[in-house]
Amino acid sequence: MDAKRFLKLFRDISSEDVIEASIVVVGALLIIWLIQKTLPWVASRLHSHRRLWVLALVPTLRLVVIVATISWLVPLFFELTVQNTIAILSVTGLAIGFALKDYVSSIIAGIVAAYEVPYRPGDWIEVEGQYGEVKRIGMRVVEIVTPNDTVIFIPHLKLWDGLIHNANNGGASLMCVVSFYLAPDHDASVVCEALEEVALSSAYLKLTKPVVVLAQEQPWGTHYRIKAYPLDPRQQFQFMSDLTVRGKDSLRKLPVSFARIPPEQAMDLSTKSESSARF
Repeated sequence: MDAKRFLKLFRDISSEDVIEASIVVVGALLIIWLIQKTLPWVASRLHSHRRLWVLALVPTLRLVVIVATISWLVPLFFELTVQNTIAILSVTGLAIGFALKDYVSSIIAGIVAAYEVPYRPGDWIEVEGQYGEVKRIGMRVVEIVTPNDTVIFIPHLKLWDGLIHNANNGGASLMCVVSFYLAPDHDASVVCEALEEVALSSAYLKLTKPVVVLAQEQPWGTHYRIKAYPLDPRQQFQFMSDLTVRGKDSLRKLPVSFARIPPEQAMDLSTKSESSARF
């Protein structure tokens, strides 16, 4: 594109246009800042589905503000004929393709995520072994906080080629799984009944969801799992600790003994338990 054709893309820009553009940009930044501060504050005072619904509005409203701002600014600086529009898109596409491919790909993935909604603020997700609560969805990255209070920034680019595990998927229900390992010589029905009673008597239990106790025979003994739901997804770790402590206490009162698992099988069980305990 020669210099004359390039200059024809632009309008004659006056000082009023510059002032208007500055006001629009500052106003958009202020609105986005208010959205990102006000809505999470409101959501923190709500519970269950209302909290998650308000949090989900943050990335959507931010995207609306950005699109509206760009739509306002472009006519201020460019002559939007069909020919000029094609030229602008061509130049922009080439610049992006060579200089900012990965960055823009993450932004586009973020826009796709706003519509496909694989995760929302308040969801508990796992991406490439990192598990935590979604706190903020930016244009390029999603910010999660792990159970160890570590903040992790995950590029939306992972949406294209990675697996995203969502434990509650926008809802207020998140299943927790707690495991117990017993030697094989015992009455399984008595153990199942005792573990079910432990779950039903928990202060963290969501009574509207089912409680299931599963038993699976292994070469070294019997593997029991309690599957139940806490009142709030944020209480999942207190809930699992409560079930573990009171479950062990209840089992000690029965004529059972805990299994002694060989080291190589214990490592395999530890890996499986970490995964199943989250979902």
